[in-house]
Amino acid sequence: MSSHREAPEISKDPVADNTDVYAFVSPDRPSTVTLIANFIPLQNPQGGPNFFEFGDDVLYEIHISNGGDAKPDVTYQFRFSTKIRNPNTFLYNTGPITNIGDSTFNRPQTYSVTRVTRGGGSKTLASGLAVPPVNVGIRSTPNYAHFTAQATHALPGGRVVFAGQRADGFFVDLGSIFDLGALRPFQNLHLIPSAAAAGVNGLQGLNVHTIAIQVPKTDLTRDGKNPTDVMDAKSVIGVYASASRQKTKVWDDSRSRMGGHGPWQQVSRLGNPLFNEVIVPMSRKDKWNALDPWNDSAFAQYVSKPELAGLLPVLYPGVFPNLKAYTKPRADLLAILLTGIPAGVVPGFQNFTGTQQADLLRLNLAVPPTASPNPLGLVAGDAAGFPNGRRVADDVVTIELRAVAGLTIPLVDPTFTPDGATSVIKDGTTNTNSPLLSTFPYLGTPGGGYQAKPGTSPAA
Repeated sequence: MSSHREAPEISKDPVADNTDVYAFVSPDRPSTVTLIANFIPLQNPQGGPNFFEFGDDVLYEIHISNGGDAKPDVTYQFRFSTKIRNPNTFLYNTGPITNIGDSTFNRPQTYSVTRVTRGGGSKTLASGLAVPPVNVGIRSTPNYAHFTAQATHALPGGRVVFAGQRADGFFVDLGSIFDLGALRPFQNLHLIPSAAAAGVNGLQGLNVHTIAIQVPKTDLTRDGKNPTDVMDAKSVIGVYASASRQKTKVWDDSRSRMGGHGPWQQVSRLGNPLFNEVIVPMSRKDKWNALDPWNDSAFAQYVSKPELAGLLPVLYPGVFPNLKAYTKPRADLLAILLTGIPAGVVPGFQNFTGTQQADLLRLNLAVPPTASPNPLGLVAGDAAGFPNGRRVADDVVTIELRAVAGLTIPLVDPTFTPDGATSVIKDGTTNTNSPLLSTFPYLGTPGGGYQAKPGTSPAA
């Protein structure tokens, strides 16, 4: 979920599958913005001997729009290259890897970072940057946490970058939600009831591959200035990430594998969490992944009348009578997900990017980091959190469940009274993965293969 297996075709191509996008003013460097794009979902740490890695044949990008038309004005591109040091072994590592450059790391990856500006060309910021090994185990990758610093690279202009395996920071009860929309804390009220229970984090112990870049705010604004006025339109940016593949594959004898040729075609993208997952119908999910955000007006009908809002009163009989009776278009969700929140809706706040409808993660750069962040973000009065950007610890499942259930309707329609359950509905999970870091790249140390313990899979 979030965007881990959100469309039929991209679920078959995990190397190019966006899982989550984060964008926030860096709490420890508030003059900068941290942009994070995760790929390769649901990684079992024990997945060897061919462990997870970025694709050499994938173009990974993080896009920033600052002009109001949802088109990228600044893009950071990431290209990876893999080598095999010893072609005569099946081993990922031929001994302990104690440092990122050790020759015992048999399948190292490096990458380049290129900054592309709209109408201004492109500039390679760095190349040959090292990717750390995955967390194989206590013998192969001892003291794994020290690879974080080794793989954090300084770039020109006060930027820093990291690319490598991390613990997934997203948390959700996958097993329950996709079992006919059950929410364990409230499943006693479900159409097919069972005893209420605590939520189960379906991503606990699983890893992702992270691309994280931290840049000065002035890198991203339309006028190149540091924004200070929350109500100024120039303070707001829209962010999304994408993965693209070349349209043709041809066998490459020299590398003993298929190689890409021809123009790039986007195969995955992500802005707001859960958009394609929950909003877009299955028959259009793959099409959505291939389109650019400025075409998203074609999907506004699904935001205006989301299927989940109609299902909640059916799945939880008698719990959402006001939501069931509400037939107006969901102007609140259209603003939150497709245009940003205009001035006058939330006192002293806006992240409106214009009337162009597009799935972008919108961030008002003039809102300072919160000393004690509230994981429920803006709906709980913390304007530095989702849907103003997205911090790693934000509980986006609860926020979006409550929004869809009607909590945000009074912002645009004061005649509506949310149902009592709206303010307490949740899936009941928290981040039970590795603890988050307080500094870049913020996501926790990935789970190790040796240390991982398989779960149980009872049939009933």
